[in-house]
Amino acid sequence: MAISDLQEFAHLTDADVEALGRELDALRRDIEDSRGERDARYIRNTIRLQRSLELAGRVTLFGSRRRPLWLLGTGLLGVSKIIDNMELGHNVMHGQWDWMNDPEIHSASWEWDNADPSAHWKQTHNYLHHKYTNILGMDDDVGFGLIRVTRDQRWKPFNAGNLVYNALLALLFQYGVAIQHLELGKVARGRDDRAETSRKLREVGRKVGRQIGKDYVLYPALTGRAWKSTLTADITANVIRNLWTNAVIFCGHFPDGAEKFTKADVDNESQARWYLRQMLGSANISGGPLMDFMTGNLSYQIEHHLFPDLPSNRYAEIAVRVRALCGKYDLPYTSGPLAVQYLKTWRTIAKLSLPNKYLKDTSDAAPETASERGFGGMPVVDPVTGRRRGLATTIRANRRIRGVRRLLGMR
Repeated sequence: MAISDLQEFAHLTDADVEALGRELDALRRDIEDSRGERDARYIRNTIRLQRSLELAGRVTLFGSRRRPLWLLGTGLLGVSKIIDNMELGHNVMHGQWDWMNDPEIHSASWEWDNADPSAHWKQTHNYLHHKYTNILGMDDDVGFGLIRVTRDQRWKPFNAGNLVYNALLALLFQYGVAIQHLELGKVARGRDDRAETSRKLREVGRKVGRQIGKDYVLYPALTGRAWKSTLTADITANVIRNLWTNAVIFCGHFPDGAEKFTKADVDNESQARWYLRQMLGSANISGGPLMDFMTGNLSYQIEHHLFPDLPSNRYAEIAVRVRALCGKYDLPYTSGPLAVQYLKTWRTIAKLSLPNKYLKDTSDAAPETASERGFGGMPVVDPVTGRRRGLATTIRANRRIRGVRRLLGMR
């Protein structure tokens, strides 16, 4: 089941947790003190690149009745939408560039090329998700209210469609995100404020209407006789952006090693314990600079969750120090190639379409869900060396034991 005692799971003392928190606070101060012209130049160059790609794509689609130009224009437009969504919209609205005091690149004024109104996103994502990351019943991003991603979510016949729901969510991701703030579960149970729901619905409707009008009416009409092929290009570019965004976000939150938590002690959570929960509840994507850029640097999801308002172009250097801290405190640092991480999330979603009784692993030691009760009585102190085991060491030892048991046909 989900982790109820974070400190016991992490194999850290109070002093350890507070020391880790101080080191992460110091890391934050170092980055804040060193922000400057190279960071400003990075974000301005990124904006210019995104706008240039979009303009090139739009111009190319005037010839979209020719297959090569359709492919080129669609590709340029798809990449521009990914950059707008990932490296610009998501990060600007986190306030990563507010320190520049530039009204064009400020979280209070930025609106992205997405069906979700920016004000809604900042509430559901910046506040609820980042404050309550992977806490069951508090973070709506755990399955997005649609998909069963942990055994702590009681199985219902509805969950048999897990794979179908995830495929539809991936294809239509911007609309799934747009309706998230409406809290349709509460609406269905009659537990919402109807006036507030009506207001939110009008805001979503206006934004969705603008996006549809821009992408599927205005731009196709501007290309004249090529309007049909431009329309299909715009639809395809949006699907490319949706699929990519879904993959990146799911790889950061649902592969093996991205843990889930209960509500225990969350109201009294210190900054240091919050840091620790972010480190254990997130997963990175390994890759080079191009992967980092195209994911909006969410390939460094751990670092992003630790410091969501620091400039994304600094996450690579932050990651070096965070990984070193994980080694120092014997904590796992979950990372892997995008294809591997994404396949793990699909495997989990497929498994959890079934009731728990059909699953092999226990609820406390499944690859996708771990807890402090899942170590099988393994002693915290190593009986050979007399030294205290850390979490990363204990996880590795526990995996070896489970592997041997499987080979011997033991449960």
